[in-house]
Amino acid sequence: MSPMLVGGFLGALLGAGLLVVVLRLPFLRRPTVDERISPYLRDLGAPDVFVGVVDSRSPFYAILRLFGPSLRSAAARLERILGGANTVRRRLQRAGIQRTVEEFRIEQLLWGALAFGAGLVISIIAAAFDTGDPVALMVFCLVLGVLGVLGRDTYLTSQVRRRERRLLAELPTVAELLALSVAAGEGPAAALDRVTRSCRGDLADELERVLAETRAGESLVRALDALADRTGLLALSRFADGLAVALERGTPLADVLRAQAADIREAGRRELIESGARREVAMMVPVIFLVLPVTIAFAFYPGAVGIRLIAG
Repeated sequence: MSPMLVGGFLGALLGAGLLVVVLRLPFLRRPTVDERISPYLRDLGAPDVFVGVVDSRSPFYAILRLFGPSLRSAAARLERILGGANTVRRRLQRAGIQRTVEEFRIEQLLWGALAFGAGLVISIIAAAFDTGDPVALMVFCLVLGVLGVLGRDTYLTSQVRRRERRLLAELPTVAELLALSVAAGEGPAAALDRVTRSCRGDLADELERVLAETRAGESLVRALDALADRTGLLALSRFADGLAVALERGTPLADVLRAQAADIREAGRRELIESGARREVAMMVPVIFLVLPVTIAFAFYPGAVGIRLIAG
């Protein structure tokens, strides 16, 4: 790569940065309606996204507060491009993440910016060693930025799956503890309170939220229905529905909980057997494509060498 191309590439980056700075100057930027009326609606303003997330003594706090409005506007544009706010909100609830869709979009932008910055560093190093085309390097940076944005969404999906596995693993134990508490003479609310104080985990946190809703005036049946809607797991929905039906119809709650715990353990055993069968099939791939060719090569290579020596 010639010095002229390197200079043009760096000059274009500098010009783009100066253009952004100039366009964000106060006397050139037209304020929005929200910015004009927000000083008169101080109590109704939107909460700061970064309050409670970053320590005010951190050097990053001033940077985040400085670029907060720009990040919010960029997050709104990203939301208009990607869409699916209801799906994202649903997945955040299932992952147990107490964040809004706007905060999640800002995280996606930060992931994309970090990936773009990493690609930019790689491009500058490649340009310094006179390798690579400037256009290709810029496309490489943009692709990394897009992958960073999409990577945060993929990571959210993995967070949902991990939390669902933890909930399913904790559910049989919690159901048996509830059955023991109810059989000992405690009521449903008292049994839930004892379990939340005795256990630690995601399911205990969800049950604690159910108790908080009941203390706020919500009925236990509706709070359990809300738990089933939040988690989205079939086993947990069946567990919550069984509790709700037992409370409404007066069915012996201890027997229902024991039966549900046994069903959940049996479902987990079946899933483990199915997972083992799938992994057994997957293990055939390295055997067929790696081990078997090497074995055939070791078996036939001496014969091929011997035939070659005899023919020679």
